[in-house]
Amino acid sequence: MALETERGGSRRSSPVGRLVRRGFTDPETAAARLAEPALAAHAADSVLLDALAATADPDQALKGLAGLVEACGDEAERHALLDTLTTAKPLRDRLLGVLGASAALGEHLARHPHDWHELVTFELHDIHPGPEEFIRRLYQHIWEEQPGIPRADALRTGYRRLLLSIAARDLTGTADLGQTAAELADLAGATLQAALDIAAEEDPDAARACRLAVIAMGKCGGRELNYVSDVDVVFVAEPRDTADHEPGDSDAALKAATRLASRMMRLCSDSTREGTIWQVDANLRPEGKNGPLVRTLASHLAYYQRWAKTWEFQALLKARPVAGDAELGREYLDAVTPMVWQASQRENFVQDVQQMRRRVVEAIPVGEVERELKLGPGGLRDVEFSVQLLQLVHGRTDGTLRSATTLTALADLSAGGYVGRADAAALDSAYRFLRTLEHRIQLFQLRRTHLVPTGEQDLRRLGRSLGLRADPVAELLAEWKRHGREVRRLHEKLFYRPLLDAVAHLDLDEVGLTSRLDGNALSAEAAQARLAALGYRAPVDAFRHLQALATGVSRRAALQRTLLPVMLGWFAESADPDAGLLGFRKVSDSLGSTPWYLRLLRDEGAAAENLARILSSGRLAQDLLLRAPEAVALLGDSDGLDPRSPQMLDREVASAVGRADDAPAAVAAARSVRRRELFRTAAADVLGRLGDAPAESVEAAGLALTGLNRATLAGALAACVAAAEAAAGEPLPTRLAVIAMGRFGGDELGYGSDADVMFVHDPLPDADESKASNAARQVFEELRRLLQLPSTEPPLQIDADLRPEGRQGPLVRTIASYAAYYRRWSHTWESQALLRAKPVAGDTGLGQEFVALIDPLRYPAKGLDADERREIRRIKARVEAERMPRGADPTTHTKLGRGGLADVEWTVQLLQLQHGHTVPELRTTRTLRALRAAVGAELLDADAADALAAAWVQATRVRNAVMLVRGRAGDSFPAEPRELAGVARYLGYAEGHAGEMVDDYRRTARRAREVMELVVYGE
Repeated sequence: MALETERGGSRRSSPVGRLVRRGFTDPETAAARLAEPALAAHAADSVLLDALAATADPDQALKGLAGLVEACGDEAERHALLDTLTTAKPLRDRLLGVLGASAALGEHLARHPHDWHELVTFELHDIHPGPEEFIRRLYQHIWEEQPGIPRADALRTGYRRLLLSIAARDLTGTADLGQTAAELADLAGATLQAALDIAAEEDPDAARACRLAVIAMGKCGGRELNYVSDVDVVFVAEPRDTADHEPGDSDAALKAATRLASRMMRLCSDSTREGTIWQVDANLRPEGKNGPLVRTLASHLAYYQRWAKTWEFQALLKARPVAGDAELGREYLDAVTPMVWQASQRENFVQDVQQMRRRVVEAIPVGEVERELKLGPGGLRDVEFSVQLLQLVHGRTDGTLRSATTLTALADLSAGGYVGRADAAALDSAYRFLRTLEHRIQLFQLRRTHLVPTGEQDLRRLGRSLGLRADPVAELLAEWKRHGREVRRLHEKLFYRPLLDAVAHLDLDEVGLTSRLDGNALSAEAAQARLAALGYRAPVDAFRHLQALATGVSRRAALQRTLLPVMLGWFAESADPDAGLLGFRKVSDSLGSTPWYLRLLRDEGAAAENLARILSSGRLAQDLLLRAPEAVALLGDSDGLDPRSPQMLDREVASAVGRADDAPAAVAAARSVRRRELFRTAAADVLGRLGDAPAESVEAAGLALTGLNRATLAGALAACVAAAEAAAGEPLPTRLAVIAMGRFGGDELGYGSDADVMFVHDPLPDADESKASNAARQVFEELRRLLQLPSTEPPLQIDADLRPEGRQGPLVRTIASYAAYYRRWSHTWESQALLRAKPVAGDTGLGQEFVALIDPLRYPAKGLDADERREIRRIKARVEAERMPRGADPTTHTKLGRGGLADVEWTVQLLQLQHGHTVPELRTTRTLRALRAAVGAELLDADAADALAAAWVQATRVRNAVMLVRGRAGDSFPAEPRELAGVARYLGYAEGHAGEMVDDYRRTARRAREVMELVVYGE
């Protein structure tokens, strides 16, 4: 132990121990470097060691210093470097600060050791260089100091030398984030100008033929560039006037300008022995990659006036001439700027902007989302997006908001009252932290990246570079997460809180006056403009709803003001924000005085978000909720939207029916349960709670809807039987059963489906048959009437047209009558219809007897003969020709169109009729289950079955979506754009992708149609 203590004490007092205390993580290697002859004389200097210890990575700084010293050409140069380093604090701080934070700049200094002199001077122009100074020094380096070096290499070395000085000022705090980003943009502009001049030197004929202006876009245009970033540009050119002042040849000028622009881009982007500067990206030009690289000013304007999308005007917000013909650049900017500030008046403005933001987020690889500093949630792009959208909305009428620089624009928005001072300060702080962290990440290897590293050493270096020294890694991660949360919080608050601030401090007769809260001003007109920009089609009405919800000093109004900022955000993300806000007002008007309603939304965040999404999803769920708003309580339970089991439904309906005094009241009670369960199912469906895969959710919805209709029908039948028996004073003289048909029998009901049924009865022994038939008919007629009676509850439409003889035949028959009919008159199509027959209510034994009666018909022992197959084909062709609604598009009609439900179901049913007797697994009323059985029996190959299943699921989902969105059934996509967008949103398509949805539908349906034609029409 003594020996170990002695050794430990010796280590702590040794050079290695001193290095450990100074923050070196690899002290042995550091000690070896300090012992090298070139550094040994200065190694004991505590000033040098303390300076190394103060860097972001002492080991990296020492490694870079050793490499630089070794690269110095002679002893005198080494002594000059080290003597200046130990005696001149400015050089020491700058050089070691750079070496500790950037391995790439350390490597540059090792290749060009004389560049350390760039960090010695401390003149005024060195502290605050402007664009002219960068151009002067870059030109001096290229054309005077490097005469024998290829221009491309000289451009790179000159750029790196000046970048070194920017990084030094940044890392030592001489320049703040705003100045550093501006200097990087100015250096980029100088580099573009130098590259253009080199291109002109190489191609003087082209330079004489045209005027070419380089317009910076993005961060370079906004003077907020990163250390390593693509430099976005747009080129505009005009012919140079001839000697007699006549306009030159436009085509020739464009060709010449294209040569110059292309060469300029290669000079900056191509790699040489000195590496690459950065990529010059011209894809923001009109038509992007598909458009010409260079256009005339008139061509640019024609494109923007006729074809440009909203995001292109948003991009132009940062346009700035940086190189080439300055006068032409100003003309371009003067011409396009007015268009930028009219962009918010374009149709679907906010949806276009939000869609662009969503596309960016969706493009992030899943494994990188949490590390993405720029594009991820709570990242830099959220700040920039928020600021730019507010600028575009309010800058149309307020010229003080038109800065291209994010931090300046944020300050202007705060000064104008559009963003609260405290919020602006918090957002400014978060943005500065995130951008500084981004700069430090990029500086290390001078690579274009926005991902926060995961390595302990990398995180330690980053934390120390930001001044975090107690526990750099933990502090860095905590700060990063804190600022990310703040950005997300402020993003929603920036848009929605000011709307409420305007509402809450205006009397109803003062709309139009300016309201002030915490020194911020937002007029009613400005609030309405903000609502319009966020996608509300009727902003005046939306503003009135906000007034009704949030005005006043009551506890209810106070809670609404707490809820509405985030609720408005959720509404704005939907296809119909107006409907969502109106629905919320109606629900709140009904329930706002109840103590649990607002408390539920305030305390259960998921409940508030779910309510917002449900209310803005479409008419059906909203209408069901508004009929009985207390169903909101379902949203507060974690499993409140789970479909209920058949047993639970049966018990609840039976209990509700049993408490009623008469049949109308009993059926009304059953319909009330059905309405609530319809809402539960629709809400769960809208929120994606019914299954992860489309087929899973479709089957779950079908089972749930079938189950609640079955329970309602059974309860109503029991009530009608009880009423009939009470009126007659004796038991019913017959047994009754309800047979489900079609999608009802297949457990595949949609939200807009009728309940297809057949009614059957069987007189009791010794009962009068006529009396029994009359009693059965009266019960079933009363059942249909009460279930369809207009009331506050949605009706359950009963369709009995699939019975023998259709509408011309009796509503109800005895089982003996059914047997006689099927024995003598049954057609092939009736056997096909019976494939989905299933007892759902009434006497269980009678239902099973009916099944036994029809099984030989629907699963014939000999299958189908040639005549029967021809009959099926004939009827199928007739249905397609005669029943398709006039004007309907056969490629998108979900029921009767090509590849629609009929095509799939007829294919499946043909296989069931042909093979059901020999393949027991085919004896099912459910389509997808029958398809799987057909594959198992090798009647269909897996690919064909998959094509049919995909089309059936797709068509069913579209029909459900149409009903959910419109509140009424439909077999085709809606024509109204907002409704079509709602259908697309339900089906999982992002905003603006409705056309893609329709194309996908046609593609899937086309494959199913090919399978149907092969199976049904083929031999």
